[in-house]
Amino acid sequence: MRTLSRRGMLGLGAGAAAAVGLAGCAGSTPSEGSSHAGGSGNKGKSSPKPTARPIGDGSTAFTGRQPHQPAKPEPLEPGQEPPQFVIFSWDGAGEVGNGLFPRFLDLAKEHGASMTFFLSGLYLLPESKKRLYNPPNNPVGASDIGYLTDEHVRATLTNVRRAWLEGHEIGTHFNGHFCSGNGTVGNWTPAQWRSEIDQAKSFVKEWRTNTGWSDLPALPFDYDKELIGGRTPCLLGQDNLLPTAKQLGWRYDASSPGGRQVWPVKRQGIWDLPLQQIPFPGRGFEVLSMDYNMLANQSINSTNAPAHNYPAWREQSAGAYIQGFKRAYETNRAPFFVGNHFERWNGGIYMDAVERAFKYIAREKDKGADVRLVSFRQFVDWMDVQKPEVLAELRTLDVGQAPVGGWKELLKEAAPTPSETPSNAA
Repeated sequence: MRTLSRRGMLGLGAGAAAAVGLAGCAGSTPSEGSSHAGGSGNKGKSSPKPTARPIGDGSTAFTGRQPHQPAKPEPLEPGQEPPQFVIFSWDGAGEVGNGLFPRFLDLAKEHGASMTFFLSGLYLLPESKKRLYNPPNNPVGASDIGYLTDEHVRATLTNVRRAWLEGHEIGTHFNGHFCSGNGTVGNWTPAQWRSEIDQAKSFVKEWRTNTGWSDLPALPFDYDKELIGGRTPCLLGQDNLLPTAKQLGWRYDASSPGGRQVWPVKRQGIWDLPLQQIPFPGRGFEVLSMDYNMLANQSINSTNAPAHNYPAWREQSAGAYIQGFKRAYETNRAPFFVGNHFERWNGGIYMDAVERAFKYIAREKDKGADVRLVSFRQFVDWMDVQKPEVLAELRTLDVGQAPVGGWKELLKEAAPTPSETPSNAA
């Protein structure tokens, strides 16, 4: 596996943010007709093989509606308890041969879940063509994450294609992951963010031209329409990203530097969906809901600490995710956001921890709880059909606060207004 630069990765205690876009892994592409349950648990039937209409140079193609999507969302009924949404997301979503990308695709398929994969555009650009990348405030071709080998670019294409066909969302983690120095994304202007996004999209939409490969199938989506949100490197630069995101018609951003487990709001017309502070078992502070922050608080940024620590750290990390889920599910039902990287830090304990937490949450769903393992796109689809007064009531609930008098009392405002009530006149 290629060693990736981690310059600028911050790992701070007490829930401070540190998001990093790293790498993923290989797997074979399943048949497009394979059965898979959609993000909210609706059972999908075998999908016909899509008819592809090439876009541009044929790197991407329009194949129709994405398979394995949940039913059209509906507004909450008066007094109805809201679902518990859980969104697992992956920064970078590249493939470096460690088996993690297909491992979690398999896990999601087994439990009828959808996830969001924030693809780094550079992971589809061969290193031999790195001078095609002109990062803002940095030298041409520069990147603080490594370019992938050609073999790993091919495997990334395979897994991204599989992910979309199995109902997952493909967002963006942008490109060069600059987190420090004069070129940090934290200093980029809205115009520079536009340049970065345009380049990230071009690397996805023109991988066939840039690689010269003709033996791989197209990515089965129109990325201009697919891309509606992302997460910035190290959770930096959101303020200047948002005007550009709004201009591009994005619907959400997942870059806020440390949020709380409460119902989200919009910033500049865009849903602000932050990673969240969650309980950290055995510690007097909370930790951000991301694997790297578990690492940073356990081993002082070391990614290869003594192995005798691994069992306790694995248990602590899994416990943090599970406690974060339970706190929301048993009280205010705020959506639970989890961020990860396809990395085997400290012997892979964080991947084991997130899988254990995922299975715990999936079991609750399987036992009949209204738990929905969805992508960010699917979540904002639901949010956008809810009545503003209902969302306002949900936002009155603080972290770990259940509604006084129950959901029927809190959400009675979901009842139709007089103007919406059907007339009884003859």
